[in-house]
Amino acid sequence: MELDLAKRAIAGDERALVKLLAQHEDTLYRTAYAYLKNEHDAIEAMQELTYRALKKIHTVKEPTYIATWLVRIIINICLDMKKKQEKLVYNHEIELASADHQPFEMADIITSLPTEQQELIYLKYFQDLKNGEIAHLKQIPEGTVKSRLHKTLKRLRVLIAKEEL
Repeated sequence: MELDLAKRAIAGDERALVKLLAQHEDTLYRTAYAYLKNEHDAIEAMQELTYRALKKIHTVKEPTYIATWLVRIIINICLDMKKKQEKLVYNHEIELASADHQPFEMADIITSLPTEQQELIYLKYFQDLKNGEIAHLKQIPEGTVKSRLHKTLKRLRVLIAKEEL
């Protein structure tokens, strides 16, 4: 039954995919909850799983591993969410640290960068795009994205240090 549903889902049958998701809902939710440690985030991860599964089901090569594929997706979603949460905590720590000195806004510092560097920062850290995605979007090599980001972050550190004085 599950193998048949998996084959139909891979072939584009959305109802079959929804049934598969329902069959594995408990396992997937428990996995999300174990990673994220709260119900709200786990539910959000499940919603994202549904979206990603619908978008990428056609990439599954072996229908017998559909459950493993779904678990892998939920784990990746949870890891992405944890990274975002860590960034928020880090940004909050920067704000708290700067509150000890003369207050500054990160947005003000970013806007003092050249437009191209601002765009890199926003694509990478506010839109959470990967270097390869940025390279494709800007039609430049990925290595160029990496070196420009490195240069931009170095410049940001200098600007932040000046603001803290």
